[in-house]
Amino acid sequence: MIEVRNVQKVIQNGARRVEILKEISLTIPAGQFVAIIGASGSGKSTLLGLLAGLDSPSSGEIWLDGVPIHNLAESRLAAVRGRKIGFVFQSYQLVPTLTALENVLLPFELNASGSGIDKARELLKSVGLAERADHYPVQLSGGEQQRVALARAFVVEPPIVMADEPTGNLDSANGRLVLDLLLDRNKRARTTLVLVTHDPQVAETADRRIVLRDGQIVEDTLPCEPEPEEQAQHG
Repeated sequence: MIEVRNVQKVIQNGARRVEILKEISLTIPAGQFVAIIGASGSGKSTLLGLLAGLDSPSSGEIWLDGVPIHNLAESRLAAVRGRKIGFVFQSYQLVPTLTALENVLLPFELNASGSGIDKARELLKSVGLAERADHYPVQLSGGEQQRVALARAFVVEPPIVMADEPTGNLDSANGRLVLDLLLDRNKRARTTLVLVTHDPQVAETADRRIVLRDGQIVEDTLPCEPEPEEQAQHG
């Protein structure tokens, strides 16, 4: 579903050249839940932005569901993002002049055909906000805004959901609720989920943990596979 080949991200700060990501390579199969963790400045949010096509690598290749997004024109890239990726930001990024229902509906209107109103209402119901559909973001709590953002990310049924510290601004109860909603989507719809977090408890729920340090992958923990003897015993 996602393939990264020797990706570098370099920025020029005056005379200083800063390597944010150094020769990153990884493959994420469809349906996997991956947590990307690391200290502040390790490059984890930069990597997520590159995977989502929100930024371009300095070198290397990024493929999403068979599409090479590293060299696409912006118009084509926007179309791929709109159909294949639901993105959840730490700061919610809701449009303040739109109601909760209109915020959820927006990606559908931009990327799909027909009416998505029933789907948007159903998604708000699924995140516990059916009664808040006509409220504006300023009238919603942080936890409610993030649940609206989740519903918005799900509305076009993208095969990939990416989340950048989605629980970072929430208290523990709301953070757990948001995480449970993401996990439910991952399990029921087999959505590929890539999540950046600094919270070890959130990372523990993932199928796989990728640890970044100084722009490099220093650990890549896959799910434990049973040993052949163990498989034979259970067979």
